[in-house]
Amino acid sequence: MTLSQPSGSDPDARASSGLRSDPGAPPAAPAATAAFLDEADRYSAHNYKPLPVVLEWGEGVWVRDVEGRTYLDMLAAYSALNQGHRHPAIMEALREQAERITLTSRAFHNDQMGAFLRELCAATGFQKALPMNTGAEAVETAIKMVRKWGYTVKGVPEGQAEIIVCTGNFAGRTTTIVGFSSEEAYKAGFGPFTPGFRIVPYGDARALEEAITPNTVGFLVEPIQGEGGVVVPPDRYLACTREICRDRGVAFMADEIQTGLGRTGRLFCCDWEDIRPDVLIVGKALGGGVYPVSAVLADAEYMDVFRPGDHGSTFGGNPLGAAVARASLRVILEEELPRRSDELGSWFMDELRAVASPHVEEVRGKGLMIGVVIREASGPARPFCEALMARGILAKETHHQVIRFAPPLVIQRSELERALEEIAPVLRGEGVRLQS
Repeated sequence: MTLSQPSGSDPDARASSGLRSDPGAPPAAPAATAAFLDEADRYSAHNYKPLPVVLEWGEGVWVRDVEGRTYLDMLAAYSALNQGHRHPAIMEALREQAERITLTSRAFHNDQMGAFLRELCAATGFQKALPMNTGAEAVETAIKMVRKWGYTVKGVPEGQAEIIVCTGNFAGRTTTIVGFSSEEAYKAGFGPFTPGFRIVPYGDARALEEAITPNTVGFLVEPIQGEGGVVVPPDRYLACTREICRDRGVAFMADEIQTGLGRTGRLFCCDWEDIRPDVLIVGKALGGGVYPVSAVLADAEYMDVFRPGDHGSTFGGNPLGAAVARASLRVILEEELPRRSDELGSWFMDELRAVASPHVEEVRGKGLMIGVVIREASGPARPFCEALMARGILAKETHHQVIRFAPPLVIQRSELERALEEIAPVLRGEGVRLQS
């Protein structure tokens, strides 16, 4: 079986496939790939451990490496590519804006930022938005905003504001953010850390309620923990914690950087429980996979605590990013990507659960944000991802034991059906260098 591409794809990329004649053999590193890997190893900090594939081209759900092999992208850049690689409407917006003006800084206005924020607020139902670039910047912005709200509106004594977070959280890599992580590997060697955070068990609403004090200003939560292993909380957890926060005067801060913009089968994962957070944090797919764009959304009660000079970003709200984000948002809404994610994700998870495998402990997720948990007795998930790569499927392990499947939301059911023919044997252990 060969994973074939859509007829409109690059003909050179259609000519070869990521499938290998001997999928059970360890992945080789041909000359071109080896040269790129050696270069990266020599000049890059060793802060990532990517799969040994070097990509040079992408379109829709397909990518091609420097050896001419094509693969189905089942990671979508950690959900930054919900609209697929190089979506035509997004690329056109990028090109058109790049020919006019790309950067003004916030020292001046530009003709794209206001329209971008208006359209984003209209889509989400919030009164105001503050544009940034990366997800981590947006989280830091939300933290600053909620702390200042705590001091100026709620009346918390200066320097005493606390924000509650959850075990297994992942919100970025800044020193403040890793400081409230429960993962020691993220923190080792980077202290001292910013105080003012309390950690409670994820999925335990009562633990949140018991942790709130008069100095608690916010509760920062991921509706599904992506980097934590695609961990789905119990039913009504979000609704219960939202009610607790409302009753206790605490800002409910939803980090929807990975889960938002259609990934879980709704525009935002919080929509599954019909809740509206006080603060919504978005990023990744907001930039359509071509430009980093993030934002914090809230009503005036929170957003109006900022005054000129309080916070800023040279690139935040720049005209190129704003134009790209406008197109990215339109694609999500007009092509009904949340609905596609819901329908395809439910079907795909059922198919994955139907694979009889002694190595799979659980399949969990929502929409097309799916985690396949590998039993610890079978070893880590990494060898399974390597075996998938050898068969033309690009996925990545997270939290040691979990294979994450999160393809672009523009994927077709026929493409998922073909992918399952390669995924199923790998989940059963074929071609996997299992732990002895």
